[in-house]
Amino acid sequence: MAKAISLTNVGRYLKNFKSDSQARISMNAATRTDVRRVAMNWESFREIDHTFSNKVTGEMKATSQKRSGRCWGFAGLNLLRIYLGRKYKIKDFEFSQNYFMFYDKLEKANYFLENIIETSDKSTDSRLIMHLLDSPIQDGGQWDMFVNLLMKYGTVPKKVMAESYHSSNSSQMNKLITRKLREFAKDLRSTISSGKSKTQVSKMKDEMLSEIYQMLCISLGTPPEKFDWSIRDKKDKFHRFTDLTPQSFFKKHVNIDLNDFVCLINDPRPFTDYNKTYTVDYLGNVYGGNIIRYLNLENEELKKYTIKSIKADDPVWFGCDVGKFFTRQFGVMDTSLFEFDKFYGTSFGMSKSERLEYGDSVMTHAMLFTGVDLKNSKPIKWRVENSWGPDHGEKGFDIMTDPWFDQFMYEVVIHKKHLTKKLIDLYKAEPISLPPWDPMGSLAK
Repeated sequence: MAKAISLTNVGRYLKNFKSDSQARISMNAATRTDVRRVAMNWESFREIDHTFSNKVTGEMKATSQKRSGRCWGFAGLNLLRIYLGRKYKIKDFEFSQNYFMFYDKLEKANYFLENIIETSDKSTDSRLIMHLLDSPIQDGGQWDMFVNLLMKYGTVPKKVMAESYHSSNSSQMNKLITRKLREFAKDLRSTISSGKSKTQVSKMKDEMLSEIYQMLCISLGTPPEKFDWSIRDKKDKFHRFTDLTPQSFFKKHVNIDLNDFVCLINDPRPFTDYNKTYTVDYLGNVYGGNIIRYLNLENEELKKYTIKSIKADDPVWFGCDVGKFFTRQFGVMDTSLFEFDKFYGTSFGMSKSERLEYGDSVMTHAMLFTGVDLKNSKPIKWRVENSWGPDHGEKGFDIMTDPWFDQFMYEVVIHKKHLTKKLIDLYKAEPISLPPWDPMGSLAK
């Protein structure tokens, strides 16, 4: 059997294409414009409607992560600001995403170096070491990583530590710090192999972290230690709170126990059972902090508890594969919005499980559910607070249709008050470990 493509076959492919008038029309369109424009389903497009039967109170202006991968942090901070806004009757507010980023990078650097020390007996061409070296200080993250940072470092208002160029445009900073961390990895492994003591290695690592801290200060600015916070509420009443630290601000003014939230995922692959708890090895930021922990449930269960939360006026942090069947301009995620199959004369037939298993779909973006449209108690569409600024969708708020939820939604974070005791007990069980490169860890890349 021939393994190479024969010229005879190429000729046959061309003949088949030329005989397909619909394919030629598609070619004439796609060679002149984005395929998403010409494959858009007009009937689905004209049904776009940003009206919802159920919305949480206290939505604020859409935020913008700009050219960075901090969606998970933005989504988490956007969730917290809704509660802060209700508490103090504030029209609009942002926590400092730069402050959050600073300590996330510092903690990831330490997490990476500790993992390098622990795996120093492994070859650099092992899959694990190659994985660790690939993205040691990436922008992405997971809910438990968000919890780790807030519980340890607290938070501050955005005006106390505003965005820097490199917090909003993180690529070059990440490249330089990654280069330095790889150099540090080499030095640590060489030092360990030469027989130096654990105390000497630990001292060496501390000196390395001091250099990373300096690079972060230069790129992002120095994080505040104390500050005052002044606001005017919706009635224009002035409030001032003085001599705050990031930790006291979080404890006193935000005052939410983030450990009361539970991560639910829908992973339908045949080897990940429902009603089991999972973690991903070597995924985290704060060394010794909360591990990544997911309870795997059927998709309808994720919907059930998300609806319950929204009805109780609680927004929901979630992770999904945002790049599929999404129009950024109009802010719509809808599996019927693009007719790529008809346009190309083919079919795309993989299931959700198969897409995960064969690398066609992973969690790529975290956002916030702030509403749901119910008809006869069934969800039709979901209201999404994105972090890509106000210039798309409805001033930065998007629509997710329910069929899209079925196919490309993977994770929701629900307060335990909305869950059964059985689910909470399952969540607390000893987790089953997934490998570091498993798609359930992709949001943190």
